[in-house]
Amino acid sequence: MTVDAHHHVWDLSVRDQEWITGPALRPLRRDFHMADLEPQARAAGVDRTVLVQTITVPEETPEFLALAETHELIAGVVGWTDLTRPDVAEELARLRALPGGRYLKGIRHQVQSEPDPEWLLRPDVRRGLLAVADAGLVYDLIVQAHQLPACVKAAESLPGLTFVLDHLGKPPIASGDRVPWATALRALAALPNTVAKLSGLVTEADFASWTIADLRPYTDEALSAFGPDRLMFGSDWPVCTLAASYARVAETAGLLLGELGDEERGAVFERTAARVYRL
Repeated sequence: MTVDAHHHVWDLSVRDQEWITGPALRPLRRDFHMADLEPQARAAGVDRTVLVQTITVPEETPEFLALAETHELIAGVVGWTDLTRPDVAEELARLRALPGGRYLKGIRHQVQSEPDPEWLLRPDVRRGLLAVADAGLVYDLIVQAHQLPACVKAAESLPGLTFVLDHLGKPPIASGDRVPWATALRALAALPNTVAKLSGLVTEADFASWTIADLRPYTDEALSAFGPDRLMFGSDWPVCTLAASYARVAETAGLLLGELGDEERGAVFERTAARVYRL
């Protein structure tokens, strides 16, 4: 069995995805539903997925929880709530009491869009992160590479909260640079309450011309830093379709991990996600 630990859906008739701007992202400006994803995921051997938030509005998470209640492929939801609200603990409890609330496994915020590189370290955000930990949820980090040092400080200061680094912290694959990203990644991986996703890498490379050789130095760095038991596969569908089909992303992950043994591959493709997200 294989878990896809990171994908999205959206319906533009329900609400706009304001982050989809400019010609490079134009192919994403349409609806993407579970009915589109399921046959592709099943064909790749995936039988459980984690649906991840896309925008910072309170209505999306209840919709995703209700969707998980009715769709057998979705095993978990990473939702959104305003971590700075004073009643964040009560809000998390409310979400878990909704239809499908048992599928809420984590919280995420678009830290990558915050102008303050140390947004995660603000006292009001820290209070919210403590509430996430107290609720037994994990926190997904969607950050740019330059924000990784703040992630390290946050994870150090909150040892009771598991931090999940999405897309390996968005390394600059297109430029071929690996420093200082690799240094910060290893500092984060040195903390026992952190894990990372092998996801979103094809869209950090050149959309049209990327090769497995372009990605390998970054996945090898992550394997060395975290080890298979703290890495999980994610497709990042449909964002990945800017650079590759679902099938190609899954195949590429298999090739990048080709030298691992069956037990290690099983960790990346299933057991890490099942354990961390309590699927």
